[in-house]
Amino acid sequence: MKKVERINIIMRYINNRAHFTISEIMQEFNISRSTAIRDIREIEAMGMPLVAEVGRDGGYFVMKNSVLPTVRFTDNEIKALFIAFMATRNLQLPYLKSRHSLAEKLLGLISQNQQDDLVLLNQILLFEGTNPHNPDLLDLSDLPHPMLEQLIQNLLMDCYLAVTVEEGREIKSYPIYLMRLYREKSSWQIEGFDLEEEKRRIIPVDNLTDVKPYPEKKRISKKKIVEQLSKQEEAVNLVVELGPKAIAQFKKYHPLKISISYTNPYQTTAILKTFINVHHPEELAEVTNWLLFLGEDIKVREVPNKVLEGLQERMDVFGND
Repeated sequence: MKKVERINIIMRYINNRAHFTISEIMQEFNISRSTAIRDIREIEAMGMPLVAEVGRDGGYFVMKNSVLPTVRFTDNEIKALFIAFMATRNLQLPYLKSRHSLAEKLLGLISQNQQDDLVLLNQILLFEGTNPHNPDLLDLSDLPHPMLEQLIQNLLMDCYLAVTVEEGREIKSYPIYLMRLYREKSSWQIEGFDLEEEKRRIIPVDNLTDVKPYPEKKRISKKKIVEQLSKQEEAVNLVVELGPKAIAQFKKYHPLKISISYTNPYQTTAILKTFINVHHPEELAEVTNWLLFLGEDIKVREVPNKVLEGLQERMDVFGND
């Protein structure tokens, strides 16, 4: 546990007790006597009104009517927070309004000099998705899909969900066990297990029209879901070796489901093993384009014919150009 985190936890521990001793702090947080004493002194220096009791069994107590000291941020902590806000603009992240109000509150807590530093950083630093002609510090206008926050609130309580989606002109409902909520290619996706068809299903959050808990009596146990998924795991049909240049390209972008294993301790060579659904045109096209994106520093050891044909077609196009 880091020192700052430990001190914050000790402060909360102390504030909830009428009396405490150094020995109790040592035992509760598994730290030495000298560390406990240093932490207590730091907490006192931060403004918590502790009163020491003299005597063999003496300890400390918090002065009555006291509360935890006001949270203070260092200059670097303030910069870190606002740079994080700046870097995540236009990413359609959830809780946008809360981020906006948090930024406003933080601006109200800091000095004019600190605000001036942030304005300067905002003028100098430019991230993907930022409008260079309007780099407003609080311009967090990239509202995500309105169902995203509702979905998150539901899954925090229960991962068994009944989701309603709009597919073309049809409205369909799926009972799912939500496994992951992820963002890929600027869109939020649900990866879930369809409880009726008993298979993995990917649902774009943009298509959601309603989310609610799924009735308990119709549910499948998590154990059975894991068993079904393990049976449905596809056999590997794409094996690629990557050199250092291809690894660098992989780190820039790779489809979420694809990962690599390094084959030397210096992480300069790696191997990629995955399954490609050749009957899914969009996935086939994406993988073909991505393999070309990796560049020439790859060795294809195993590949579906459909992918190979797609690569050849693309290379022929480049050759004709």
